[in-house]
Amino acid sequence: MSLPAILLLVLATVAGMEFVAWASHKYIMHGFGWAWHRDHHEPHDKALEKNDLFALVGAALSISMFALGSPMIMGAGAWEPGTWIGLGVLIYGIIYTLVHDGLVHQRWFRWVPRRGYAKRLVQAHKLHHATLGKEGGVSFGFVLARDPSKLKVELRAQREAGIAVVREALAE
Repeated sequence: MSLPAILLLVLATVAGMEFVAWASHKYIMHGFGWAWHRDHHEPHDKALEKNDLFALVGAALSISMFALGSPMIMGAGAWEPGTWIGLGVLIYGIIYTLVHDGLVHQRWFRWVPRRGYAKRLVQAHKLHHATLGKEGGVSFGFVLARDPSKLKVELRAQREAGIAVVREALAE
């Protein structure tokens, strides 16, 4: 593969992973995977969460793609794009860890953004955590965040329709 094709594939994979993460969060983590994801939505003082097991799933996807692209593992049947897709998944995982676990949940460092896109990300994810339980909710992505004022309107409508139970602080 040419260098421009490799770069394009890696960047496309990183971008595509936000959609994969959004869909996984909405339909798996808030669906049949709720048993792993629940503790992420509940207060606790543990260093690790069951929810962190989803990171292992992402790592397995990345490692599998690296293996598919590796002539050392697959021999002549290696599929070179697998290497670059695996790299894109890995890069997304690093971004996720820094943005979601680091910035939003402050698991690795303490910094509260006062303005800009970082503040919007934090606000959007806090609104995601405003619901009690797995039903309803807003902002299922991890690095792309919609306008928090629009998310509040959507959350209010879900509460009024009986779809979501919202924490008291946002119920007014």
